[in-house]
Amino acid sequence: MKKMSMPQKEKPKKMIDSILLIYHHYSEDNAPTIMEYVNAFSQHSRFPVVTVNTEFGFPPILEGYHFKSIVLHYSLFGYWPYQLNKHFYDYLSANEDSFKVAIFQDEYRFCQPRFRFINDYKIDCIYTCLAAKYIPAFYGKYTRAAQVHSVLTGYVSREILQAAENLTTPDEERTIDISYRGRPLPYYLGKGAQEKVEIGKGFLERSAGLNLNLDIKTGEQDRIYGKEWYKYLANSRGVLGVESGVSFSDIEDRARLAVESYLISNPNTSFNEVYENVLKPFEEIIPIRTISPRHFEAAALRVCQILFEGEYAGVMQPMVHYIPLKKDFSNFNEAIRLFSDPAVRRRITENAYRDLIASGRYSYQTLVEKTDLILEENGLTRGENQALLADIRRKLADIRRKFAKHENKRRFFSTLRHSVASSRFVQRHIKPILYPALVKAGFFRPKS
Repeated sequence: MKKMSMPQKEKPKKMIDSILLIYHHYSEDNAPTIMEYVNAFSQHSRFPVVTVNTEFGFPPILEGYHFKSIVLHYSLFGYWPYQLNKHFYDYLSANEDSFKVAIFQDEYRFCQPRFRFINDYKIDCIYTCLAAKYIPAFYGKYTRAAQVHSVLTGYVSREILQAAENLTTPDEERTIDISYRGRPLPYYLGKGAQEKVEIGKGFLERSAGLNLNLDIKTGEQDRIYGKEWYKYLANSRGVLGVESGVSFSDIEDRARLAVESYLISNPNTSFNEVYENVLKPFEEIIPIRTISPRHFEAAALRVCQILFEGEYAGVMQPMVHYIPLKKDFSNFNEAIRLFSDPAVRRRITENAYRDLIASGRYSYQTLVEKTDLILEENGLTRGENQALLADIRRKLADIRRKFAKHENKRRFFSTLRHSVASSRFVQRHIKPILYPALVKAGFFRPKS
């Protein structure tokens, strides 16, 4: 893999005792968990926080300043290439003395570019969704990061607590018995990733004749975002779910390329065929399975969860916090019997609310307090920067207002770009051929 070209380093002019949090968020509605995670730092940190959305481009005001701590949010790293333009890469390189924290999710793909990014831009601390036992063979082997901490994909936010207070209704007043929204994921992500569709389809196939009002859909077009998601969930007595993540990590980026190549020659093949012919040797190589924000949302809104069996990061236990459903659906009738008992639903939802929500153990405040301690141990203090920070925030707000004037046009092209880039057709057929050609022709600077 070609080494990242490193820009010329220029030292920023002023040192600021503050956290610079860099993230990416499209202008259209997206999963609320992204901004809940971002906003949690400003809400709970003991230190001042400046947030920058790379969707608006690089703000020139940053050029003059060196932030003692830089936190890179997982929303930057969901796709490759990252949501960082050349100016942001230059800035990270120039600020090599800042203590840098990178928060990663979806770590099972594009691994080698991520490892190179960590090393080239001197990331000091990594937040990972990996179980601690897998860290040495993953980040320990491939990167020089001094610290690696296992965290969850999301936590309990102020927003979900407020939604729970406003939207929670008695079980008997809800109109949906069991709800679910999932979506198909690329074949190269393996068996675990296919569970998001399998649980919905398998449940519907076996539900004919049941006296239940089901709202279960597994299409990209059926996804629900923002506040509407909370309203939908709060109107449900039960919800299906699976562990977040995948059943293997494509550490050498070989599985993805092999699957894409196979699909070019066999475009209409099923996942099972791809699994048998390509993916089988990769299964269970450093799996990444964990709990997701969806489980906390359901717990907060007192929705009874029917979940595929799994570990759920040790946070949720079967028949304590959820009704377990075997992945072959062999206990389907038993799961339905348990769910149909209002007393069972009440006990499970109260347990989940008590342990996941009311305990405060899994709140964003807890995560940010942990981060504050790490940053403090590595030089961050509460300096006298208030006037300077106010000026920076004011100029960043001016940039956001300018973009807001062109919101409709920007929303259209942003949505189009995101839809095209993430479509299965582009991922399978266009990107493997077109992107390398454009890199070779000089249209993109390869970042790995």
